Amino acid sequence: MARYSKSAGKDVKRAMKRRKSGKLKSGKGGTVKSRKQAIAIGLSEARKKGKKVPKRKTARKKTARRKH
Repeated sequence: MARYSKSAGKDVKRAMKRRKSGKLKSGKGGTVKSRKQAIAIGLSEARKKGKKVPKRKTARKKTARRKH
């Protein structure tokens, strides 16, 4: 069973092309240069369109350490 739909892969490919041409922007408006960031943007766009993409892995919450 595939994790991602073919159309989600196309969204990622489209984001990679925009990154190479210098037209892919991050949320703050800066130009994206990182390959990993471009993939993440492509996947999030696919998620918004309702395509088959696994849920985003959330960062672990840091627990406050108590001083003894």
